[in-house]
Amino acid sequence: MLICSSWGDPEAQTVVLIHGIGMGQQYFGLLRDELVKSFHVLLVDLPGFGDSPEPEHSLPMPRLADLLAECLRESQSAPVVLLGHSMGTQIVSELAVRHPELLSHLVLIAPTVNASERSMWQQSFRMLQDLWGESPLVGGIGLVLYAKAGPRWFLKKFKSMLAHRIEDVVPKITVKTLVIRGSEDRVCPRDWVWGIAEAIPGSTMLEAQGRGHEAMITSAEPVARMVRDHARR
Repeated sequence: MLICSSWGDPEAQTVVLIHGIGMGQQYFGLLRDELVKSFHVLLVDLPGFGDSPEPEHSLPMPRLADLLAECLRESQSAPVVLLGHSMGTQIVSELAVRHPELLSHLVLIAPTVNASERSMWQQSFRMLQDLWGESPLVGGIGLVLYAKAGPRWFLKKFKSMLAHRIEDVVPKITVKTLVIRGSEDRVCPRDWVWGIAEAIPGSTMLEAQGRGHEAMITSAEPVARMVRDHARR
């Protein structure tokens, strides 16, 4: 089950925001406030995160993409700008390949999982390393949302995330795609993200300078500007 909320003018172009592991729509607050100035914004809590109830089993990324596609078919009358962050990039990439008619533009922020560090301990270390020195806002929001998800569900979803190979999916993407990375992101190194961008035909890669893995939390305005410019292409 997905929990969705919408913000802004429903007649405007819609941007759909899909969060990463352990998170929920709440951590898109600053980005939402920037994007709503130009777009109708749809926020989603994936199953087991935010306010969405925990299912019995962790769905693989393609099935989550199909579930999100069903939601978009029911709620949207025109193709959307679809944005995913971290684990959310795996879901939206699958959707872009499986249901390309549902979106006009794709945005991947900090695509996971780095193929050279595809293990639970390596990814956990990188996440902690990335959080070191981040603003209290990032840590505070993260603690609340991780507590909501709980360790059992988080670990289930972590295994699903590690099992998925985004690098096998993105070469099949046909919609206009923007790939964004925080320049200080320890979870998604530049070579990895650049490789993902290069694999997507006609894509663009940009960096949010001085920002880490959670670039859109602490750097909402520059990221929102990148999304607005991309949606006009």
